[in-house]
Amino acid sequence: MSLTTLLLFTLVALVAIATPGPTVLLALANGSRYGVRRALPGMLGAVLSDFVLVGAVALGLGALLAASEFWFTVLKWVGAAYLAWLGLRMLRSQGGFEVPANGATPQAGATGRSIFMKSFLVAVTNPKGYLFCSALLPQFIDPQAAQAPQYITIAIVFAVLDFGVMLAYAITGARAVRWLKASATRWLDRACGGALLALAGSLAFYRRAST
Repeated sequence: MSLTTLLLFTLVALVAIATPGPTVLLALANGSRYGVRRALPGMLGAVLSDFVLVGAVALGLGALLAASEFWFTVLKWVGAAYLAWLGLRMLRSQGGFEVPANGATPQAGATGRSIFMKSFLVAVTNPKGYLFCSALLPQFIDPQAAQAPQYITIAIVFAVLDFGVMLAYAITGARAVRWLKASATRWLDRACGGALLALAGSLAFYRRAST
């Protein structure tokens, strides 16, 4: 993989990652509810899912989902159901914390493990990610060179970009909540929940491209 190809992939990946999706919305919500430090496990969960996704594409799972209606449908409905569950929980949120004063960190009941698993599961149960990467990544792979180092490089770049974007959203959420009244924080949670429900709906109606 040439430097030019790597730079082009970085640009394309950054545009794709920066477009608000489930893990980005969770980073925003986690940043507002728990503060940036406690939102970090969620970002790490999403980063781990990036390596799983790229590895799966390298092993041909993306092609399997594109070819198999059954497995595509199973993963699609699992992902849609999980997104809908998260969205409904956030829509029903009563706030769960008070707006911090004097730079204090928001407090809310959630473990690092649960925050980690939410982001990880949201990403690995989304078949659109596998299909997107299955179509995109091979275009940046030199078939004449060893493929494993190229996929590893792509996975690292993708993960670093993903972490950077999620961190920016988490910081935005953490700062925004300090400007809001306590009642408004509930609406921030509900806005993210509504967006997750919309994404769940779009995933439920998503269809594979005809083969």
